[in-house]
Amino acid sequence: MQRWTRLALLAAAAALITGCATIQRPVAPRVRRTPPPRQVARQRPGPPLVSLAHARIALLLPVTGPLAEAGVSVRDGFLTAYYQMVAGRRPTVRIYDTAEASIPDLIARATRWGANLIVGPLIRQNVAAAAVDPQPRPPLLALNFLPAGSRTPSRFLQFALSPTAEARMVARRVLADGHREGVAIVPQGQWGTRVLDAFTRQLEAGGGRLLAVARIDTARADYSGPIERALLIDQSMARLRGLESLLGVRLVFTLRRREDVQFIFTPAPAGVERLLLPQLRFYYAGGIPDYSISEAFVPDPAANQGLNGLRFPTTPWMLGGAFPEAVREATAQAWPASGPDQGRLFAFGFDADRLAMALLRTNRPTSLDLSGLTGRLTIAPDGRVHRRLIWARLENGETQILSDR
Repeated sequence: MQRWTRLALLAAAAALITGCATIQRPVAPRVRRTPPPRQVARQRPGPPLVSLAHARIALLLPVTGPLAEAGVSVRDGFLTAYYQMVAGRRPTVRIYDTAEASIPDLIARATRWGANLIVGPLIRQNVAAAAVDPQPRPPLLALNFLPAGSRTPSRFLQFALSPTAEARMVARRVLADGHREGVAIVPQGQWGTRVLDAFTRQLEAGGGRLLAVARIDTARADYSGPIERALLIDQSMARLRGLESLLGVRLVFTLRRREDVQFIFTPAPAGVERLLLPQLRFYYAGGIPDYSISEAFVPDPAANQGLNGLRFPTTPWMLGGAFPEAVREATAQAWPASGPDQGRLFAFGFDADRLAMALLRTNRPTSLDLSGLTGRLTIAPDGRVHRRLIWARLENGETQILSDR
């Protein structure tokens, strides 16, 4: 608590955030921007539902058990934003550990406590359990999306760092860039299947199609087999072997990839992307536009040298800028020796707090328009929080901001 108090004093002195005012979209240092980003206009949130100083927020997260690392990162981001508010204007926050009790039980406890808003749970199956719980409760801001086809109850909002939502965003960008036919190279497993399915559906809805799909084992470093099959390099090699067998001599032969590929979709974490793209270039695919999702980018100019040309959506937290750097500086001063992990989930927790404060102040959630660390946040009529990300391209390890399409 002493560290959180120190963070509160530092943040108040820096005046990073006053209440829940909308922050202008940050400008990242050492990044070329064309054109400069639009500023987000302030919007009237409507009459407040409750005074923030008298409000109560129940935060449902896994802070022990096998999922504690993710839950603690979200919690630390949430509390970082919370302690940047003026002390007299903060609501009361109570944290409930989802590893210790069932979701219906925790919702019941939070309701009895008098919570004005429940934030969480984080894990998808727990979000599904919250959605089917019939007991009365206050409004709930889930920190994940419900499974496809689920019924969304009333006063149930959903906020997530969704790779499938980003995959749909990438498909729209591919089409807007004038590309219609391409290949996808995705990780094996459920994650890759869900991302691929979301991308494919959006692409086909816009008139595009995938010519081939290859799946890679991310536990390995050699992806040559899947790449050869996707680009039909294996057919070129088969022709070479057939000719050599027929003629009985070794031939000097230039392998060729298929010529009908207009784009390549390679959703993967940054470490996998740094292995995959150089191998694509080895197989003569360096001139094909390559697209990925936000997880492909981690700020590291030296390590990103091999990702030249990669296009991806990303967040202000990853790009940097005045607002993200102010948050990082205040956090670093609060923990001089060490501090919380400041990855994507930290930024997600930070934005969850700002959304929660904004929701307590309005009876029109769809009027909210916030510039957060994870993107520009708006709420659709179905209760889903939409994130508008920033499109970027890597050149010589550095990011170039791309114009919106």
